[in-house]
Amino acid sequence: MIFGNYKNRVDLVDAKEFSFVRQPVFLLILMAFAMPMAFSVWTALLNNFVVEMAGFTGVEIGWLHSIREIPGLLAVGVIFVLIFVREQLLALLSLILLGIASGLTAFFPQFGGIIILTFLASIGFHYFEAANQSLQLQWIDKKVAPQTLGWISAVGSFSSLIAYGVLVITWKAFNLSFGFVYVTSGAITVFIAVLCLLLYPSFETPRAQINKMIIRRKYWLYYALQVMSGARRQIFLVFAAFMMVEKFGFQVHEVTILFLLNFVVSMLFAPIVGKAISLFGERWILIVEYVGLTLIFLAYAGIYYFDWSVTVGIILFIANHLFFSMSFAIKTYFQKIADPYDIGSSVAVAFTINHIPAVFLPAILGYMWIVEPSGIFFMAAMMAISSLILAFFVPRYPEPGVETILKIRKNNRK
Repeated sequence: MIFGNYKNRVDLVDAKEFSFVRQPVFLLILMAFAMPMAFSVWTALLNNFVVEMAGFTGVEIGWLHSIREIPGLLAVGVIFVLIFVREQLLALLSLILLGIASGLTAFFPQFGGIIILTFLASIGFHYFEAANQSLQLQWIDKKVAPQTLGWISAVGSFSSLIAYGVLVITWKAFNLSFGFVYVTSGAITVFIAVLCLLLYPSFETPRAQINKMIIRRKYWLYYALQVMSGARRQIFLVFAAFMMVEKFGFQVHEVTILFLLNFVVSMLFAPIVGKAISLFGERWILIVEYVGLTLIFLAYAGIYYFDWSVTVGIILFIANHLFFSMSFAIKTYFQKIADPYDIGSSVAVAFTINHIPAVFLPAILGYMWIVEPSGIFFMAAMMAISSLILAFFVPRYPEPGVETILKIRKNNRK
């Protein structure tokens, strides 16, 4: 029997009769828990690993992250893969690839080996995210989506919290190696994904997704928000953590503690964000996020101009992560305006659009880092301001036919 129960197909309506741990939402929770076990640990160790074991500078780290994002740019290929593989199966197989590739990272401490394994792990991560986001929007009812996505996000943060907590306690106490930690974290992700393949049937959505690339004019604001989000995220992921290692000399356990604090805050904050979206709408949540990120990136630049202390860097790092945790408002905004048949294809297209700047920005900015690190954060602040302008186009009550405030004005003129 291949993949256990996966060949059994169950309609979403019938799945509501299952116990909670057998329902689609719980499968989403398990996947949300599994992914950070490999990816978050890989991220926490990466900067120290490439500096200590491979002698990376800002140039190499920039190229590494540019290459890492190529599978994200190619995430639109998910649409064609789905002709042969269902989204649920694709998500779980992608998790397995992520776990295996990240688990082998420490065994190839050269630029070429790190690049190849990073690329493979990135295929797993990005294809999982594209399929998983589509499943979330299809399986979760619109009425409870913000709260449910908030709790799922909190589960992901809790998973990272466990991984980082164990790493902080054991790294120095047991003199752990990069190899042992990478293998262990990757194996946990693979184990959970295989368990999900064995225990869960294939859940059937009531609406078959369109298996071709679709770009619709009415979704232009969603696409624009995605591309700006991708650009800002790359600057934070690549250079904020790298700054803590290069400028302030953070060790593995110190970087891990920083990520640990981030995920404690996110675990507590994400459900609150979900509730806030339900109360105030995506428009105001996005406005708050982008105002906060603008101020934070300007403060990052100030670290280099005014030589602020490591305490300021820690506070900004945590605050940055906190505001980024509000970004799933873009997802719920799209869910409210999207044609149900478009979700799978549109999410894959948007995921690709999100990664367009992610492919070239890290490599280019890696050279800027050597000359003027503060300029990178000034650029990120400008991107946050551009996102803020876009957020004002989001309607208070988005729905099909009312995708932007421009549509409201057009309808009123009629």
